[in-house]
Amino acid sequence: MMKRIFDVVFSLVALCLYCIPIIFISLMIMLTSKGPIIYWSNRVGKDNAIFRMPKFRTMRIDTPAVATHLLNDPDRYLTPVGKFLRKSSLDELPQLWSVLKGDMSFVGPRPALFNQDDLIALRTVKGVHRLIPGITGWAQINGRDDLPIPVKVKFDVHYLENRSLIFDIKILFLTLLKVLRREGVTH
Repeated sequence: MMKRIFDVVFSLVALCLYCIPIIFISLMIMLTSKGPIIYWSNRVGKDNAIFRMPKFRTMRIDTPAVATHLLNDPDRYLTPVGKFLRKSSLDELPQLWSVLKGDMSFVGPRPALFNQDDLIALRTVKGVHRLIPGITGWAQINGRDDLPIPVKVKFDVHYLENRSLIFDIKILFLTLLKVLRREGVTH
């Protein structure tokens, strides 16, 4: 219950603080590429339920719907502002809506794409699927895009077994440091 209160209060505060950047980013996307400003991705949430997760669109509208690391030359699909949005993690700002709705939390395992069957299966076996996914998580600060799936799930299990408000605050702080240093982002 405390985690949900934290999520609601801080997502409202963050939406207020970031309203000007959100408007600016929206305009930049609209002016530099065809397609919608927000990309809605089918993701796997708590108990493996599918939900629609918003992100600022960083890829062209003809990009295949697969994880970025599975694309052959993903840079060719980036929009003119896409690389900057991904490196700065500003593409994640619309996920504050998902936190407010309750589909996501600030901290938890990153939601898998609906077609990442190997990740979904391993998380289910390990019980991680019972958690609400997060904007950031223990795996994100320990490797983010660079982690093989078994290692990512190992970090997710560690979070499952050790979750607390203090651990969440630690993860948020370490995430902020990673974002400021632009560590662990490949595309």
